[in-house]
Amino acid sequence: MNLHSSTDDLFRFSEDEPDDGVLSASQPWRILVIDDDADVHQATRFSLDGFELFSRPLELLHAFSALEARRLLSDATDIAVVLLDVVMETPDAGLSLIDFIRNTRQMTQTRIVLRTGQPGYAPEHETLLKYDINDYKTKSELTHHKLLTTITTTVRAYQQLCLIEASRKGLEQIIEASGELLHADGVYKFASGVITQVASLLGTRPEGVVCAQGEPQTGYRVLAAAGRFARWVDQPLDELSETHVAQLLKQALLEGKSQFACHATVLFLGQREGVNMAAYVESDAPIDPVDMQLLLVFCSNLTACLENLMLVQQLQQVAYEDPLLKLPNRSRLVEHLNRHQARGQQDQMLVIVDVDDFASINDLMGHDYGDKVLVALADRLAQLAGPESLLARVSGNAFGLLGNADVLDPVRVLAAFESPILVAGHPQRIALTMGLCGADGSDTDGADWLKNANIALKQAKRERRGRFVRFTREMAMHARNRAQLLSELHTAFDRDRLTLAFQPQLDLASGRLMGLEALLRWRTDDGRFIPPDRFIPVAEQSGLIVSLGDWVMKTAFLTMRELINRRLAPDRMAVNVSVVQFQAPGFIDRLMGAMAAAQLEPRHIELEITESVSLLGQGVIESLLQSLRAMGISVAIDDFGTGYSSLSYLEKLPLDRIKIDKSFVTPMSDQSDGRIAELIVQLGLKLGLRVLAEGIEDAQAWKKLRNLGVHEGQGYHIARPMEMGALMDWLSQHPNTTVPYL
Repeated sequence: MNLHSSTDDLFRFSEDEPDDGVLSASQPWRILVIDDDADVHQATRFSLDGFELFSRPLELLHAFSALEARRLLSDATDIAVVLLDVVMETPDAGLSLIDFIRNTRQMTQTRIVLRTGQPGYAPEHETLLKYDINDYKTKSELTHHKLLTTITTTVRAYQQLCLIEASRKGLEQIIEASGELLHADGVYKFASGVITQVASLLGTRPEGVVCAQGEPQTGYRVLAAAGRFARWVDQPLDELSETHVAQLLKQALLEGKSQFACHATVLFLGQREGVNMAAYVESDAPIDPVDMQLLLVFCSNLTACLENLMLVQQLQQVAYEDPLLKLPNRSRLVEHLNRHQARGQQDQMLVIVDVDDFASINDLMGHDYGDKVLVALADRLAQLAGPESLLARVSGNAFGLLGNADVLDPVRVLAAFESPILVAGHPQRIALTMGLCGADGSDTDGADWLKNANIALKQAKRERRGRFVRFTREMAMHARNRAQLLSELHTAFDRDRLTLAFQPQLDLASGRLMGLEALLRWRTDDGRFIPPDRFIPVAEQSGLIVSLGDWVMKTAFLTMRELINRRLAPDRMAVNVSVVQFQAPGFIDRLMGAMAAAQLEPRHIELEITESVSLLGQGVIESLLQSLRAMGISVAIDDFGTGYSSLSYLEKLPLDRIKIDKSFVTPMSDQSDGRIAELIVQLGLKLGLRVLAEGIEDAQAWKKLRNLGVHEGQGYHIARPMEMGALMDWLSQHPNTTVPYL
């Protein structure tokens, strides 16, 4: 057995001859006789001639001086016993030679027996212990029989020490090899490492084959091979030219245990169920019991290594592979982006492809069908991008494409989806929106590159749905500003820096106060006023609007309760509700909770929604609005005419009021006749709805709107939005029965 740790690389197959540290069964026990008396050498030869111990012969080596012994010991390391004359050229020659053997040559297993013809020169007991000397005899004591007895006991001691040392070094090598194999990158390299390490442990060439267990019906496959078997790597085991090798491997895999033949060892790695391996390694002689025990220990360690390796591979799959499509995921894409950035490749383009209205496909057809859509979409993208590009799934219905900018031309990508994809045998049309970002040579990492492409995608979803947008540095600056604004908004909300202002709504014919609209206001600590049209969209996109909306409802409703208690309340309190709030689970429950906390009746409340609620789908919004109106809550469409809903759709919605956007009202203060406002009024009247005009700036606009049939209005001509203290003063000074604005 070669008990020296291999200095080769883990997966390099050495061509050097093995250096045996332990003699095989055919080698003799070597006995070194050191004495300056030729008769002693002759007598020793006569006594030991033809003698065998443990089925191995004895070989005598002779040195007639300490100097000659040193030269001989410098070349030989496998000497079992040294028979040494204590006194030779000088009185201390023997002890000096012992120090050379133990300390200079480090021959710790070799047994030493001292002989002397002068009993008075016996070494001290401490010297015997210090140099691990087995025995001390006078030459007259070592008769033929006693010499045989001494040689037998010392050789046995040498044999036991060698076995102990072999076991120790073997275990060290097992621990070292196991640690190295734990770092193998993949099962193929692990298999290669097994061949190298087992061959090293056995002290033989790495002539072996390793295969992983498949199913007996589907066959087994060669994972790694060396020497004359090297050409069978990644081939079916049944095609191996040496059928006896294949048979031994199959037997080990089927039986789940190692096989030991005369000149070959097959080690089974693993357990009866799971991912197992078998390693075939040739050897020149049968494996002795000590080596066999070491190999079994090695197998146990390798089994643990294999299980850990498979666990790591599974974790890597979870961490870097999409389970549905078996594509690289977002994390793996970022790794590739980092590598491309490090190489400085300027011709690379990252494209984020998002499927428009994918949620509707899932809702209408089911998630299984939606998964099939993604599979078909990924197949077409892969064909389009080609093998030189990387395709990854970066989110639920978004894919990342990384490759040459010419190949990933966005016009070409969109054109590829003008024809439907086939899903479950049926054509399915899909629309895509894309964000693009090229490699610009900056110091940004892969995560920043991906972030920039997503910034472009978000802008495309807002402004160029169904098309594409290329990333620019201005977009990044705008995104940072939005992120900063969102952070500040969170802080303001958490620290109660947001307030409500209330704007009166009057009956244009009588001047009577009909309602109040609650408006969210944000003034920073340094006194800056942040317009709602800046922070409300940010709150909607981040989801913060749900919490903000709940706070607005609770605060506005409690204000209404206070006004009722003071007998200053109008008929209703109007609160704006965004589409995101409608979509959030439990909206009606939270609304009812806010009403209950303020002890308000539904007739006191009006919810103002925008035309964008049409994005929720007709069935969803109709059902929700019908539930609100069944409770007695009124519903108004805010900023009418600025959205993109169809008139036929609006006709079906259960509404109470239309609010004309101020952009159509403001021109009426000049010479404009307000034709659009007039059309909206006529539409509202035809639909049986009350009409309220926003943005009334002067008496002229008031009169025109009243003459057109507008029922109610609000604007700076009536009152600016007011916080609670100012509102109380205004309500106290404006009784509901007067018309002070005409």
